[in-house]
Amino acid sequence: MPVALTTLPSVADQAERLVAVGAHEVAGVSAADLREVAAAARDRCGLLVLHPDRAPASALAPLLEVRGRRGFVVGDMTDVDAFAPIADVDLPPGPVYLVEGLDRGDAMANWSPDEALPAVTGAGRTPLTLGEGVQWVLQAPEVLDRNHCFMTIGSRRRRPNGTLDARTPALWLSNGTGRDGRERRDAPKVGWCWAGNRHTWLGFASAQRRVPVA
Repeated sequence: MPVALTTLPSVADQAERLVAVGAHEVAGVSAADLREVAAAARDRCGLLVLHPDRAPASALAPLLEVRGRRGFVVGDMTDVDAFAPIADVDLPPGPVYLVEGLDRGDAMANWSPDEALPAVTGAGRTPLTLGEGVQWVLQAPEVLDRNHCFMTIGSRRRRPNGTLDARTPALWLSNGTGRDGRERRDAPKVGWCWAGNRHTWLGFASAQRRVPVA
């Protein structure tokens, strides 16, 4: 099984982080309401997540920062916000919820997304969505490490005919090559990989459960 990466700030501290970077404003949630939600969930241990309907990945990615480098979405993923939860992923209602039992999925590095999804769900876990992955990095930047990054196969884009786009979203550290630009080397990057391809440096992030919070 993958190496568990469970170290997170307290839920209260996570709320303060979201306020500090302005993520609550993106989601249309007041700082007071977010702090109230965090207080209600103070006895739980998990990732405090702004619902993707409120806080799209395109708006949150630039708020990421890893070792002084700011986040970005790759230039050929202008439709990033069209990557929605897959059928097997049910998000709790409300603007904010918790994700518990996070795991980067290192043991599945060099698996393809097509291979990983049934393994994740078969183990009774749920794949992270893109928005959840972005917000994990927002709260714990160290989760992205050179040669140890992750895909978020809980999100896929559907074509107009109902079939799935072959791309799967992922988060990793840019090499500063190609269209990324040298100035973005080591910056946290929202990108994509083909569903049938394998990458030795990408695991598959998952969680035990999602929990609604009042």
